[in-house]
Amino acid sequence: MVGSVAVGGDAPISVQTMTNTPTPDVAATLDQITRAADAGADIVRVSCPDEDSTAAMHAITKNSPVPIVADIHFHYKRGIEAAEAGAACLRINPGNIGAESRVRDVVSAARNNGCSIRIGVNGGSLEKHLLEKYGEPCPDAMVESALDHARILDDLGFHDYKISVKASDMFMAVAAYQQLAEATDAPLHLGITEAGALRTGTVKSSIGMGNLLWMGVGDTIRVSLSADPVEEVKVGFDMLKSLGLRTRGVNIISCPSCSRQGFDVITTVQTLEERLAHIVEPITLSIIGCVVNGPGEAAMTDLGFTGGGKESGMMYVSGRADHKLSNADMVERIVEQVEVKAERLRAQRESEATLADS
Repeated sequence: MVGSVAVGGDAPISVQTMTNTPTPDVAATLDQITRAADAGADIVRVSCPDEDSTAAMHAITKNSPVPIVADIHFHYKRGIEAAEAGAACLRINPGNIGAESRVRDVVSAARNNGCSIRIGVNGGSLEKHLLEKYGEPCPDAMVESALDHARILDDLGFHDYKISVKASDMFMAVAAYQQLAEATDAPLHLGITEAGALRTGTVKSSIGMGNLLWMGVGDTIRVSLSADPVEEVKVGFDMLKSLGLRTRGVNIISCPSCSRQGFDVITTVQTLEERLAHIVEPITLSIIGCVVNGPGEAAMTDLGFTGGGKESGMMYVSGRADHKLSNADMVERIVEQVEVKAERLRAQRESEATLADS
C-alpha cells in the first residue's frame, strides 16, 4: 500500500509523476500535486534532498489529495524525517543510500510510521562493487542490486516494498525488468528514466514500458519526461488506455484527416481534447472525417461523429446513426452529449457503490 493506493496483485496499475518545484515552497508544490491529481495521478513523488524539504513535508502530506512518495538519495536521515512527516512511501536508491546500517534505520522509521518503500535501482548510479564486477551498467548488475536490497528488507521482516530497475537505455531497462519479474513476486514500478522531451520521451517510454505492460510486467508506472508533470500523467494514462489496462476519461478515436474530410478534423479533435479534459468517466468517442471508415468506427464507440459533407455530418449514439448535426454546431453538441453521458455513468457508479456498501 502506498497510502490508500494498492500496488501489485489485482490492483489497477497506478500512474505516478514527480514534482519539479522546490519542495520547501509548499504552496507551489501543492499546486503542482493538485494539478497532477486532477489529471489522474494516483501517487505523486516529491524530492527530499535537504532538511528544509523534509520539514515542508508535514504540510505537503497533510494537504495533498493523493499519497506522497518521498524521494531519498544520499542522506538516509532525510528518509527517517520524511517517514515521520507523513510520507506514504520512501524511495531509496541503493547506489547512494550507503551502508546496510543506514538502510536498517530507514526501514525502522518506515515500519514505525506505516510507510512503504521503493527500492529504486538506477543504471546511472549503481554500487561501486557491482560496476567493478560487471565492468559497466547492465541488466544483470541492476537486478543483482535490486535483489540484494530486497533481501535486506526481507531479513528485517519488512515486506511492504516495491522495486524499480530504471535506465535511460530503453533496451537495458526492459531486459532488467524482464529478469527481475522472473526472480521476484514483489510489485514492480516501471519507468524509462530520463526518457527525454515530451515527444521523444513519450515514444521511448511507450515502446519500452508498453512492451513490459503487454507481457504483464509492471504494477505502477512513471513516465519520465522533460515536461510538465501533468503531461507525464496524461501520457501514462494514454499508454494504459491503449493497452486496455485502465479506463479514465474520454478516449477519442480520430482519423488523420485527408482530402475526403467533411470538416477540419485536426482542429476539431484538438478542441474536443481540451473541452473534455475534465471528464473522468470512461467514454469512447469517434471523430472521423468521412463515411469510408466513420460508420464502422462509430459502431464500436459510445458516441461518434462522421463527416458527410461540407455542411453537416451524422451523430452516432451507442453505435447507431442517431441524427444529423451541422459542422458549425458539432463541437458544442458533442461536448454536451459527452457530459450528459458522463453524468449518467457517474450516477450509475455511485448507485452501484451504495448498493455494494449496503
